[in-house]
Amino acid sequence: MLKAPILILAPRYFQMTSFLQSFLPELVLLAGTLGLFVITLGESRGKQAATAALAVAFATLLACVFSLGQQASLFSDAYRIDAFSQWLKLVLAAGYTAVVLLSGRLPDIREEVKAEYFLFLSLSATGLLLLVSSVDILTIVVALELSSFPLYLMVPMRREREGQRQQMESAIKYMMYGVAANGIMLFGLSYLFGLTGTTNLPLMIVKLGPVMHTPLAIVGLAMAFCGLFFKLAVFPFHFWTPDVYQGASNETAGLIASLPKVAAIAVLVRFVSLATPDNHTVSLLLTGLAIVSMFYGNLIAMVQKDFKRLLGFSGIAHAGYALVGFVALSSAGYAAALFYITGYMLMVLACFVVICRVSRDGTNVAIEELAGLHRRSPLLAVTLLVGVFGLAGMPLFVGFMGKLSLLTAAWAGHHYAVVIIAMINSAIAIYYYLQVIRQAVFGEKDVAAAPLALDWSTRLLCVLLIAAIVTLGVAPGSMLAAITSSLPG
Repeated sequence: MLKAPILILAPRYFQMTSFLQSFLPELVLLAGTLGLFVITLGESRGKQAATAALAVAFATLLACVFSLGQQASLFSDAYRIDAFSQWLKLVLAAGYTAVVLLSGRLPDIREEVKAEYFLFLSLSATGLLLLVSSVDILTIVVALELSSFPLYLMVPMRREREGQRQQMESAIKYMMYGVAANGIMLFGLSYLFGLTGTTNLPLMIVKLGPVMHTPLAIVGLAMAFCGLFFKLAVFPFHFWTPDVYQGASNETAGLIASLPKVAAIAVLVRFVSLATPDNHTVSLLLTGLAIVSMFYGNLIAMVQKDFKRLLGFSGIAHAGYALVGFVALSSAGYAAALFYITGYMLMVLACFVVICRVSRDGTNVAIEELAGLHRRSPLLAVTLLVGVFGLAGMPLFVGFMGKLSLLTAAWAGHHYAVVIIAMINSAIAIYYYLQVIRQAVFGEKDVAAAPLALDWSTRLLCVLLIAAIVTLGVAPGSMLAAITSSLPG
């Protein structure tokens, strides 16, 4: 009597189980965000929100590990669970956990909005996780906005102080540039939709093939890149970067400088895949943007005195390095760009750990304030050395292997000029990175300052970041192979 209902319900049960396993990281983060929203309904619940956010971050990280091998196509093939998206979700979840550990004290965030800060942080991370699985124009746009709008609100949360009230100006610049870039992106996507009659990216790749060399298709694709170039801070969508880094709190700047760039590169891989390898116009466009971004970021970074502004301008240059992986329009270049941006996330977070802990009550940190860091906190000094040497592309660190893989892919595609220019820019960048090292190791201005006491979360974060940067620099083969094999076909 009961066999028929059981047979009917069994497929639905297994289908639901498969959905939960595939969508588990997003569900965990969404549930945690809902819990953080409930916490914000009370007053002065910053500590409870920080604890809850840390629990959500670790739970999301575990969920990403658990769902690594899942394969699924959800929501009418608008959302794809595959090796590509799941590896990137693991990277983003690790970065989200690092940012939460970094944001434990929040000395420069107003007390009455600290709980909301963690809510917006989790909302933005949710958008980023959704973004890397989105394979439809509509879901990409929704996820992109979900990841962006909380950041617009987090920048002005910094408390006002005497002589430092630029957070509102920074927030307005960030939002206005973001809205403009996304508007251009939507206009370009409308062109692609008009040419293909579909919003699904895999179908769009097939239908764009015969018309990809037409001016309308190239213009539409170039405009579609704009929203992603904004997140990466690629020239000419970079103008917000140094001001937002300087005006936002140290923790917020660390978030903006790291996680969104990983998701942007992931979506850029899907969009650039629309162009065939013999499309020289798209390749030339990416080459020009890479060259200008590298020179602009590196040359202006050389004269910066504020550490966050230096990282802002160097971030523009690193966006240019990442684009070098795209100029050949090959799978090797895409994998190299993803590997490089993952390493960049780790290296820039290492630098922001130092900024947040050296900073006096959340203020910005000038490069000269790093003087004597090796005496005040050896662990922070080592973290800074590893992060900065990695950004400079020194051997044994992930920055070196990342740049090597990028240049190798571009060289294999016969883009010799951009490889030489990237090497010249790497040499230029060494100058200002060594200025930071010189202050931290040989500077004597603050040697008499009190030692910096580090809590357990900071120590754990420093050790994990150092280990990850060195491990990926010494043995990058496994991760590069995993990224290459997971690239969407």
